[in-house]
Amino acid sequence: MRISTVTMFESSLSSMNRQQGEFMKVGQQIASGRRVVNPSDDPQAASRAVGVSQSMAVSQQYADARVSARNALSQEESVLNSVSDSIASAKTLIVQAGNGTLTDADRASIATELKGIYENLLGQANVTNGNGTYLFGGYKDDAPPFVKNGGEVTYQGSTNVRAQQVDSSRQMPVGNSGKEIFESVHSGAGYVATADAANSGSVIFTGPTRVNAADPGYGEKYTIQFTDGENYQILDEDDNPIKLDRDDNGTPEDTFSYTSGETITFAGISINLEGKPAANDEIALAKAPDRSLFTTLENAIAALDSTTETDAAKASLQNTLSTVSRELDNSLDNVLTVRASVGARLNELDVLDDVGGNRTLNYEQTMSDLVDLDYARAISDYTLRQVGLQASQKAFVDIQGMSLFDQL
Repeated sequence: MRISTVTMFESSLSSMNRQQGEFMKVGQQIASGRRVVNPSDDPQAASRAVGVSQSMAVSQQYADARVSARNALSQEESVLNSVSDSIASAKTLIVQAGNGTLTDADRASIATELKGIYENLLGQANVTNGNGTYLFGGYKDDAPPFVKNGGEVTYQGSTNVRAQQVDSSRQMPVGNSGKEIFESVHSGAGYVATADAANSGSVIFTGPTRVNAADPGYGEKYTIQFTDGENYQILDEDDNPIKLDRDDNGTPEDTFSYTSGETITFAGISINLEGKPAANDEIALAKAPDRSLFTTLENAIAALDSTTETDAAKASLQNTLSTVSRELDNSLDNVLTVRASVGARLNELDVLDDVGGNRTLNYEQTMSDLVDLDYARAISDYTLRQVGLQASQKAFVDIQGMSLFDQL
């Protein structure tokens, strides 16, 4: 078979170009650090790498969301810490105001301090974050959630709060509404007693105290009503007198004699009464209702700014302070409960960060296995391709010199 000179040249050139292409491909892999530079290098690995890359991007978005959620919750936790300190300070002032040796001027001074705490709490309730949105407004975070109208503070925010997707299966609330913090009590709050504003006697109460929460009547609303200065009845929610066998003689009664300083126990609760009642004086007892912290402080300030020239006025002041003290305790417990919830969410974010970090490491390992370069093998291939290219070039030079004309 006759092989033409053109065929030899074309075959040698084709071989040299092929060797050069393979040499450049290995060089490109080494330069990029990737085994799969183009999808055609390994279509299956390239296809799987696209899916892993998308999963890594989603995981990174969740990580960014957790950073945002952590910033919001950390700021809320800081504010709640200040709120709890303010409530504790108010409680201290209320205890101080209950000292019977204080004058009206002394109590007015305490009221001034309470007004400062009141304004401080209002400012904390309307705090904004770094973006200018109100922290405790819920969905309505573009305006102050607590507005003062006619001396009363009302909540005008939303009861729903924003949530953030911090993981594939976890949507986490990144805040709490102002109503939940400043206008609620925790579920375990007990009874609160309140003296009727129209009372004209000098009865002062202490308590109430929970005795037996399993009592069938525990949790209902009751009213202690004095029929005169010596007798009283206990009315249920429908104003019907309840009957008790207080003397354990087997004969329930609905009217009882009053003795100053006695402790009345019924329906799983007890309350101590002291002083001289007047006819139709009433003391209401009910499970702690949702009460605005600002309303509680407003009642305390109004009571401390009033005069105590009569025994009835003194009793009214002491009863108001007792009610306010119990309500402040409930408010503080509620704030601490919300704060604990914030702390639990921050801890959960830490756990999700660990899980997300491990997941990202797995994605990176999978991606490396699919497309990253084995440098030892690549350098060996690079040297081999270089030798092959040099051999191809040398063969081409030799063939180029093979001509019969050189023999003439």
